[in-house]
Order: sequence, then C-alpha cells, then structure tokens
Amino acid sequence: MSPVIAFTWNDLADLALAVFLFAVGLSLAYAFVRLGGTLGRVSAFIKGTQDELLPILNKSGGTVDRVNAQLDKLDEVTDSAVDAAASVDTAVRAVSFAIQRPVQKVAGLAAGIAHGAAAFRVEHDWRGAVDRGKEAAARRESELGDELRRADEARP
Repeated sequence: MSPVIAFTWNDLADLALAVFLFAVGLSLAYAFVRLGGTLGRVSAFIKGTQDELLPILNKSGGTVDRVNAQLDKLDEVTDSAVDAAASVDTAVRAVSFAIQRPVQKVAGLAAGIAHGAAAFRVEHDWRGAVDRGKEAAARRESELGDELRRADEARP
C-alpha cells in the first residue's frame, strides 16, 4: 500500500510563506550588496577628498598667517604715517603761530600807510592822516587776527 500524502491548505500557506520569505531574503541580500558597494565608493570619495583637501587647508592657513603678518606691517606703516602727519601739523601750527603776529603787523602797516596817504592827499592835514593811518592799521590787525583765529578753529 502506498502512503497517502495529505496536503492541506495550511501546508500550502506555509509553502507560499516560505517562498515569499526566501524571495524577500534574496532581494534584501541583493540590496545590501549594492548598498555596500555604494558605501565603499562614498568612503573612497571621502578619503580622496580628505587627502586632497587637508593640504589645501594647510596652505590656506599659511597664506592667512602671511597676510596677517603683512597687515601687521601695514598697520605699523599707517601708524608711522599718522605720527608723521601729526608732527607736520604741530610744526605747521608752530610756524603759523610764530609768523602770525608779524604778518598782522605788516598788514596793519600797509593798511595804515594806504589810509594815511589817502587822508593826507584829501585833507592835507599831517596829524589827521597819521591818526587815520593808526586807526586803519589797528582795525586791519584786529580783522586779520579774527580771520586767523576762525581758520585755526575750523582746522580739525
């Protein structure tokens, strides 16, 4: 007598599930192999980038250091230029102050002579011409002194 093989619907479901799980396993294995290859290429790309980028970063760091050193030198030069400009300004102010009073006197003298001569020609009075000349000289000295003070105050 031959044995009877009993095949039920549960056996069929188990067989279908086994085939499905085997197919899923094969698909996952294929996906993991592909993912492993992709990760290997990404890793090689990162290593190559690292090998090329680190020397560039080191060189840029050196360049930045050299630029900073040059900027420090330029800062010293500009400080020297500012000091020189301040020294020149001090010297100009000193010379200006030293010649200010003589210039006022010469301008007053010229104005006094001009006004005195004009007054003498018109009035033929020597004493009146001298007085008018002195007044004009004092007025011109005062005006010039005011102009020089305003110019000095306007200077930064």
